[in-house]
Amino acid sequence: MFPSTSPDTGREPWSAGPASGPAGPARGYPPAPRTGPADDSGGRERKGPRRLRKGGPSRRPDDEADEAPEEEVPPVPVRRPLALTVAGFAALLGVGLVLGAQTAGPGHRLPFAFIIFGVQLLFVLAWTMAMRPPALLVVALVSAAAAGIADAAAVQSDIAGLAPLGYAAAAGFVLAVLGQLFRRVDRVRVTDSLGSTLLIVVGVVAFATLIVLSRIPKGTQAITVCLTATGVALLVARLTDAVAPWPRLAPQVPRGAAGVVAGAMLGTLTSAVLGSYLVGFTPTSAALVGLVTAGTAVLADLAVGYAEAGRLMAGEPPTMWVARHMQGPLGGFALAAPAAYAMCVLFL
Repeated sequence: MFPSTSPDTGREPWSAGPASGPAGPARGYPPAPRTGPADDSGGRERKGPRRLRKGGPSRRPDDEADEAPEEEVPPVPVRRPLALTVAGFAALLGVGLVLGAQTAGPGHRLPFAFIIFGVQLLFVLAWTMAMRPPALLVVALVSAAAAGIADAAAVQSDIAGLAPLGYAAAAGFVLAVLGQLFRRVDRVRVTDSLGSTLLIVVGVVAFATLIVLSRIPKGTQAITVCLTATGVALLVARLTDAVAPWPRLAPQVPRGAAGVVAGAMLGTLTSAVLGSYLVGFTPTSAALVGLVTAGTAVLADLAVGYAEAGRLMAGEPPTMWVARHMQGPLGGFALAAPAAYAMCVLFL
């Protein structure tokens, strides 16, 4: 039997199109996979995600290859007359300190103390003008006062030791920081300048260790060996930079590695030669103390050059010409003085 009504009942006879409703897939077959939108970029394959640039539009890694390479910064030229002048100053400073040590005796240490105080004043002038801490005049006056107190304590103390010098350095640092806190303009920069203030105060007091060293056995001979090695090391390093400043350690620093190495080696050789003639020394022991003091002095001189280059790259105005170039040799001798004391006490 057939149904009385056809399934097409209710459809208009003139409708020739398919039935309304969504067209589904054919029965028994899975739906066809969906495809993404057509790529209208002209067939260009995207090689990587876009990356955001600060202050500019985003870019892909393949766009970096199209950019022009950055220009290299030309190295700072080495001025030969300046290197020769600094070398001469280092030699004169070493000769003055060594000859001054020969005048020190059990009851005649004041002449050597006056020589040390003159070098300390040069150190304060050079380092305060080069580093320019807040309240510059206050820091300079406090540092000079700390140097005088340390020298007096080194001469008049009953026991030759570094404790009075440490007290003088600590008091000078605290007073210098307090002097910087008085003015509102200087108060803002106190935190950033703590390191420079500490270097100035401790460096100027470090020269007084030479007076303490002259009061212990073998101290004068140790001063002769160590300061001669220091002076020769700084002299050779600067002379080598004037002739052959290579290989350059940094484009912004007009120094070469050959001068640093040659200065330390020849300073050590000079101390070994002196050790064979001085009482209480052998060539081996003199070479050991000379190596330490010459190496520290040369590295301190090099560090001063890096610090000056950093200040210039930061946009700070250049400081006084004389102070800027006296800073390196003075810093080298200031670091060599406590190194000589330590080597004499520990190894001699």
